[in-house]
Amino acid sequence: MKKNSFMKHFMEQLKTDPIPDWSATFAYYFMLSIFPLLIFMIALLPYFQLNIDQVYQILYDYVPSDLADLFGNTILEVISHPQGGLVSFGVIAAMWSASNGVNALIRAVNRAYGIEETRNFLSLRLLSILLTLCMIFVVVTTLLLPVFGKLIINGMEYLFAVPPETAEFLNVLRWIIGIGLMTLVLMFLYWAAPNVKLKFKQVIIGALSATIGWQIISLLFSYYVTNFGNYSATYGSLGGVIILMLWFFLTGLIIIVGGEINATIFHQKRAKAENL
Repeated sequence: MKKNSFMKHFMEQLKTDPIPDWSATFAYYFMLSIFPLLIFMIALLPYFQLNIDQVYQILYDYVPSDLADLFGNTILEVISHPQGGLVSFGVIAAMWSASNGVNALIRAVNRAYGIEETRNFLSLRLLSILLTLCMIFVVVTTLLLPVFGKLIINGMEYLFAVPPETAEFLNVLRWIIGIGLMTLVLMFLYWAAPNVKLKFKQVIIGALSATIGWQIISLLFSYYVTNFGNYSATYGSLGGVIILMLWFFLTGLIIIVGGEINATIFHQKRAKAENL
């Protein structure tokens, strides 16, 4: 195999596969799921006796203003007391909508590997819901660790008498932990999504690439939105929706490209084995 064969094959797959279309599908379904999911999460706040004003403050401190206005005006204002029915609706609607997005991701990964989907509807839907839960976990974790990591470590110091040296070490590791958790979840996603038997070592490179790419794009996009992207002037009250859609699109793009990397490595190794 020539040294440039990987890049050649990889670029051919990027040109052949409709990656922007898949990313748009992913963004659409996750956009449908985000409000039911947030309704579910925020409906739980009264059960924990949290102050809604503090939630507002955190939202406006760490989220771009357009998104903070969108979430605050459409969701937080309707939550003031426990609503069991709202929680149930949020869970069902969010899981179903988001799992449709993961289904689109599974189809994209299967296409990258050049294989047909033969799993039955029920098993595929359960797999989609499981992968959706994993993705929600990793996104929430990677967002919470940078924002609330220091607060969590301070709480551990107070409650469990954690030595200061250990607390400093954990403070340094919180970023690495977030990246490590995301890599592990993406490894599981890339291992379980395609309708082909794979080993975990066969999906490490794609998972690492997607993790690093997602972190870089999220940081750059957040910086752009905060400092340069005045979406409210162009789209008015829809500015927050546009920002969220773009972020979901970029997230889907990165995850699919990670799957393409793994598929390219898979095709190369299979071709090499056939030529022996």
